[in-house]
Amino acid sequence: MDKLRMTSPDLVAVNIEKLAVIFPSVVTESVEADGNPMRAVNFDLLRQELSDHIVEGPQERYQLDWPGKRAAAFAANTPIAKTLRPVRGESVGFDTTKNIFIEGDNLEALKLLQESYLGKVKLIYIDPPYNTGNDFVYEDDFAEASADYLARSGQKSDRGDRLVANTETNGRFHSDWLSMMFPRLKLAKNLLTEDGVLVVSIDENEHASLVRLGEEVLGDASYVGEIVLKNSSKNDQAYISIQHEYIVFFVKNRQANSGDWVEKKEGLDKIYAAFEGFRKKHGDDWGAINTEAKAWYKTFQASDPIYGSKHYDWMDERGVYFASDISGPNDGQYVYDVNHPATGEVVKMPASGWRYPKDEMLRRIAENRVHFGPDHASVPKNKTYLANTEYQSLTSIRYVDGRAASKRLAALFGQKVFTNPKDEILLRDLYRALGVSGDDIVLDMFAGAGSAMQAVLELNRGEGPSACRFIGIQVAEDLNESLKVAKGAAKQVTTNAIKLLAALGRPATVAEITKQRMRLVHEQFGGDLLVDSGFRVLKIDTSNLADTLAAPEGLVQDSLVGAVESVKLDRTDEDLLFQVLLDWGLDLAEPIVVEEVDARRVLSVADGSLIACFSDEVTGVVVKEIANRHPLRAVFLDAGFASDAARINAEQVFRELSPETEVRTI
Repeated sequence: MDKLRMTSPDLVAVNIEKLAVIFPSVVTESVEADGNPMRAVNFDLLRQELSDHIVEGPQERYQLDWPGKRAAAFAANTPIAKTLRPVRGESVGFDTTKNIFIEGDNLEALKLLQESYLGKVKLIYIDPPYNTGNDFVYEDDFAEASADYLARSGQKSDRGDRLVANTETNGRFHSDWLSMMFPRLKLAKNLLTEDGVLVVSIDENEHASLVRLGEEVLGDASYVGEIVLKNSSKNDQAYISIQHEYIVFFVKNRQANSGDWVEKKEGLDKIYAAFEGFRKKHGDDWGAINTEAKAWYKTFQASDPIYGSKHYDWMDERGVYFASDISGPNDGQYVYDVNHPATGEVVKMPASGWRYPKDEMLRRIAENRVHFGPDHASVPKNKTYLANTEYQSLTSIRYVDGRAASKRLAALFGQKVFTNPKDEILLRDLYRALGVSGDDIVLDMFAGAGSAMQAVLELNRGEGPSACRFIGIQVAEDLNESLKVAKGAAKQVTTNAIKLLAALGRPATVAEITKQRMRLVHEQFGGDLLVDSGFRVLKIDTSNLADTLAAPEGLVQDSLVGAVESVKLDRTDEDLLFQVLLDWGLDLAEPIVVEEVDARRVLSVADGSLIACFSDEVTGVVVKEIANRHPLRAVFLDAGFASDAARINAEQVFRELSPETEVRTI
């Protein structure tokens, strides 16, 4: 039985395998320093394959570069010996939910998710640190102690954690932000479906860097636009007061995602209701209705979505409409006389002629689909009905009350515990516009207040219920450390969060706020059985395996010496199971059934496609029972077999009863 890898994938080795498919002749075998064979790339042969397309030396070229870029790329490819441990006590609906919340460094989490969610995530939304000079960035240099890193990067801290303030006095202010984001985006790209979308909230500090970085990681054609979000009215800055943020959009593959992104216009219900009131008041006096409608639209500010539909100010028996242009696209293509229905006189014709052939025009007039003025002196118009134009393409400017999301979150908690949360209703609408539906997965690797996660649930209970899932990732950022640099209202909000978590008996971290929000949202959803509002909590931890024990001096070490205590004493069989799911690239939300066979715990995943027994004494009865169920995969604890003979016997049982089963040990 082969052993499972028990580390995140080596992405360098993965890339070499991809290269071998395209250019098999350039991949060869070499020997590592420890004498083990390894796959390697012969760059001389690769140059020959690409001889006309190689750029070498100090030639000028268009590219994004910064100090630390090479190390950041290395950080993305380096495998880690870590795992995800399930925490049932902090989860909601652990056995039934399809949603995942991961607590820990998002770089490590992304590495661990590479095989389980490769090409499976429809949308990644992130709200990363804006690099304002007071927020936190991640320190990703695993080869250095924290103090060495801080000294190298010109920062000072006597803390031992890996979250450090990136102040503007740091000479690598922008470089450090890019180095933090680069490996995360590289890993995130692998998780996107071919038609997948990356959506990033950002402000002016790193907007330009973000666009270039996104194009670097996802390709030159990946950037497809942005929404300027007017969410503030402050007027207290030098030069220009910034009253907006950006929501930037990238696609993984333009050929797979054609960009048919549409959204329903806001305020339609209010418009229809208003016109129904006008008609009750004025009957079929369409002119009076038009006059009152124009006055009504003027009561709304330009930022209100209703104001954006102010040109729909007419009404007839069919409904609300816009008197739109009826001129022809080609000058003089359709030229003929049209008589006014009231005066009988020939009406004024558009300068370029009519839009329709004469027969079509007469049909539209007969069906009352042409809007005529009071007499023949005015040019007729088309009737474009609001009911037929309720959807529009995503537009690049949006007005949002920046306080609304904060008020809703404060109402949920009973007080303010998070500054500037993103608007879950806005995100829900964006998900819908981008085509997130069915059982699509949305990933947020900077989960923060959990807005993107709640937005998935709001989407699922909205129009056309869906079963979309979320994966949220949030590092356990220490709120007490955040309090030290908090200013103004943020200081009180952070204090509120710390006190709340203390009352709940939970650590003072951002991740705890995220989880508590989602618990409260679950309660808010109540008995809505159509929406999965639960979530599995998984925490990043060191590998489940301890260092192998050395054999006593003078004793010949066989395959079991040192393996007996290879699993750490504080780890459970579910801990081991989730590391197996990661190694085999299986969905971490698959249902798990626990049962007893011959007084041993047996764990069955995904209706028996994977069956595991991590007992320290695997019996023949257990092996035979599992084999008789014909799982696709089976896994055992290596130390659970009393001898090599017992392991060989187990292999023989599977060869006879279930030869299709892939059997491994840990």
